[in-house]
Amino acid sequence: MGGLAILTLFTVKVAFLFYMAVVIGIALWELSRAVGARGIRLPVVPVGAGGAVAVALAYWRGERRVLACLALTVIAVLAWRLRGEAAGYLRDVTAGIFALAYLPLMACFVGLMLTVPDGPWRILLFIILAVCSDVGGYFAGILLGHHPMAPAISPKKTWEGFGGSAVACIAGGAIGLPLLLDGAIWQGILIGVAVLAAATLGDLTESMIKRDLEIKDMGSVLPGHGGVLDRIDSLVLSAPVVWLLLLVFVPHLHQH
Repeated sequence: MGGLAILTLFTVKVAFLFYMAVVIGIALWELSRAVGARGIRLPVVPVGAGGAVAVALAYWRGERRVLACLALTVIAVLAWRLRGEAAGYLRDVTAGIFALAYLPLMACFVGLMLTVPDGPWRILLFIILAVCSDVGGYFAGILLGHHPMAPAISPKKTWEGFGGSAVACIAGGAIGLPLLLDGAIWQGILIGVAVLAAATLGDLTESMIKRDLEIKDMGSVLPGHGGVLDRIDSLVLSAPVVWLLLLVFVPHLHQH
């Protein structure tokens, strides 16, 4: 998945956008199936269509049009579910609005990062930091992990793993930001810490959703890894954090 992301990112930017939209679409489908098993009918059509338009607008038209599109999508979700019975209306609509905020809204920030001239480098840093969090946590957890971080939510997540994620994220930010975007080392460290928090929260949030739905994996698209949503949970919540901090730290657009 990472190889395809980097290949499209540095060849045709629109291809990366399309690839990301497909990944988000699969994750949305997984989420709808998971909640469907508990009797929640997620309005996939308006959420998927509105979300796809919002991501495209983020790349081609900017923030204000994205906001309008997301608001119109919420209205579409409210209207779409009127066709069914009254029982469960609020539950299904709430699930739709949650899905819209959890997946397409977060993906819009990737589109916003991509649109600027040095966008591919911003996205690359974003991906590197999320991977640092996952890989650092995984290896430190396997080698050293003894103290559970949140046993009721994610039994395998340990404080030692979190420490590994912290070291990897801080190192990734300190090296990556100066190297890729000419930022300062201290700014890279701050972004690393921010991604550490967002990625960990993303992981715990997705684990909490699975506990609530009483399932082990969101899907089976990736054998041995569960579903697509199980792979991108840390990326999802990191996107707006990285976009905002890069906007503050590296406001000047420069072509590499």
